[in-house]
Amino acid sequence: MKIKSQRDFCSGLLFLLLGGVCATTAAGYRVGTSGEPGEGFFPLILSVMLMVLGALVLFKALTLEADGGHPLGPIAWRALGAIVLATVVFGLALPRWGLLIATPLLVVVASLARAEFRWRGVLVAAAVLTAGTWALCVWGLQLGWPLLPAGLG
Repeated sequence: MKIKSQRDFCSGLLFLLLGGVCATTAAGYRVGTSGEPGEGFFPLILSVMLMVLGALVLFKALTLEADGGHPLGPIAWRALGAIVLATVVFGLALPRWGLLIATPLLVVVASLARAEFRWRGVLVAAAVLTAGTWALCVWGLQLGWPLLPAGLG
């Protein structure tokens, strides 16, 4: 069997692996039924969908010819580090500083992934995403996320 697209092959394997790990974790929670879903229902469905997508991408990588085999390029360490750091910073900042500080902080740290950092674009994105996150998570879904730091809220 010949790998015809290295990028698709690695992506398919990653999707299968990540979906499998998430499905195993989600199965540890109460799944329930479609009429009365438990806390593991939605993550399990998404995990299975990710695994199906991974299988399709893997199948494509093994069957469809790609120009030059789509070789893997170098790992973008700067982008990878910035995105992981932004996620960790958001997770730590949200309970302490609230959504109105944690979300713009997330956007600024994630923006460091690009070499072309422009403050105006980052600030506009931070404002739009903060408003959207508030509208969806706090107002729409009524999640109990703090808006302001613990002493101010």
